[in-house]
Amino acid sequence: MSSRAKTFRVYSWNVNGLRAVVKKGFFDWLKTARGDVVCLQETRVLPEQLDDEVRKPPRWKTEFSAAEKKGYSGVATYSRKAPDELWRSLEDEELDAEGRLLVTRFGKLTIVNGYFPNGSGKNRDHSRVPYKLKFYQTLFDRLEEAKKSGERILVLGDLNTAHEEVDLARPKTNRKTSGFLDIEREELDRWLKNGWTDTFRHLHPDARDRYTWWSQRFGVRERNVGWRIDYILASPGAMEFLNKAEIHHKVMGSDHCPISVDLDPRVIE
Repeated sequence: MSSRAKTFRVYSWNVNGLRAVVKKGFFDWLKTARGDVVCLQETRVLPEQLDDEVRKPPRWKTEFSAAEKKGYSGVATYSRKAPDELWRSLEDEELDAEGRLLVTRFGKLTIVNGYFPNGSGKNRDHSRVPYKLKFYQTLFDRLEEAKKSGERILVLGDLNTAHEEVDLARPKTNRKTSGFLDIEREELDRWLKNGWTDTFRHLHPDARDRYTWWSQRFGVRERNVGWRIDYILASPGAMEFLNKAEIHHKVMGSDHCPISVDLDPRVIE
């Protein structure tokens, strides 16, 4: 837990390339963000490709999960203290090959850092939707017993799905776009109807125009034509400790922005 704050702060950020975001001021942001745990997605790098100051920065513990394919996918977790436990596998070779999962436990809090697949294939079709849904469903099943038993769990990351029309700027023109397909939204619905809570929407039920990803086409972010596809979901056990949930839309460096939750520090005790 950070000694500077009476809270336990957890961030999630799809950085769209860890080496790229480092060049754009990632560590300057990290110094001021006051995070206790910072989960990154789409790192697109093998740990051995990183300089020591990125792979093992002073005062931070780091863990990585990389895809077998170089320059693709990947997640990382930076934390003030070493996790008490960690795992990276869903025990499925097809899912594990893309390095999309890194689960860490700090005391009684488990943090599931996930880079959920996009359903679009190489030709902008929906050929990857079955793979995407398999990832959702396999992870759901893996966590179900722990969630039901009252364990404190956060599932966070780029979920690659906008849940409701309020979660993207142009819902009507994206009904046939992966990320807003009915079948994808229904799967996220299933999570939320079975005990998981969308922390941002829970604390900001009437918030509009709050997005976490914008196309890199010129002027799109400036006009705030975005999608809210990054989430921090909390189990019932973790919800008891939730104090704050934020979207940090002014933080630049990626086509996504960071999101965070502040928890009562007793969440890890």
